[in-house]
Amino acid sequence: MTVTAAIGPMIEPAVATVRTVIFTKTLRDSRRSLLGWTAGITVAAVAYASFYPQMAANGAAQAENLPEGLREALNMDDIASAAGYLGSTVFGMIVPLLAMFFGAAVGARVSAADEESGTLDLLMAHPITRTAFIAQRFAALVAAATGIGVIAWLAMLAIRGSAELTTISAGQFAAQCVHLILLIVCFGAVATAIGAVTGHRGTVFALTAVIGVAAWAAHTIADQIGIGWAAYLSPFHYYIDSEPLRNGVSVGGITVLATAALVLVTVSTYWFNHRDLG
Repeated sequence: MTVTAAIGPMIEPAVATVRTVIFTKTLRDSRRSLLGWTAGITVAAVAYASFYPQMAANGAAQAENLPEGLREALNMDDIASAAGYLGSTVFGMIVPLLAMFFGAAVGARVSAADEESGTLDLLMAHPITRTAFIAQRFAALVAAATGIGVIAWLAMLAIRGSAELTTISAGQFAAQCVHLILLIVCFGAVATAIGAVTGHRGTVFALTAVIGVAAWAAHTIADQIGIGWAAYLSPFHYYIDSEPLRNGVSVGGITVLATAALVLVTVSTYWFNHRDLG
């Protein structure tokens, strides 16, 4: 019996453990920041959603005083309805922008944070491939995004009666939260790609935030400045323009977001595998 054959059965469980521990360790190490982001996004959503009764009574008249272009840009033409109000403010502006920053922050940790701090060498010294490392780190990001989506959905259901949002069904709220999850994953993938190229956490967060704000601006004002085609380049278009709070899940929208994330992570993995990490 060779040495390899003798110790193989003992090594394989250890390798399998390493291959799964990256995922769980990432969530465990990031639990405080993940809880903070989840609480912040949920509280913001609940707080602004709770204003709907007042907006339904007075908001429509106030919105009419705004310039037509601004109303169209902010999707405030139907602010008196529950779906119109939430689609223009809560899920149209506040929550997605916070979600974008969350995706940037978590995506910056996929590889760049450890590379910048010098701990990546220790992690890669274990029997795990670079591909598996990126895959597990990104899977942790997807799990975190899913957690935020589920908590946001439960929070909306909890205030649905008191905030007079009963015209929106539980399924429609779930559809909006599915779109929210895919938006986070998409921007997390952008950050992952930038991190795989640069290896600097601060650069990752800054560039992803700039891209995110530019994408939101393109989605919001593209029509008003005569470049309506630019909106189709923005993840926010596929996140909200199908109006999930009215129409449910947009298969086309979530497919575009998921495909973009998959392509970006694939490119990230290729670059991470072929770059000298020093």
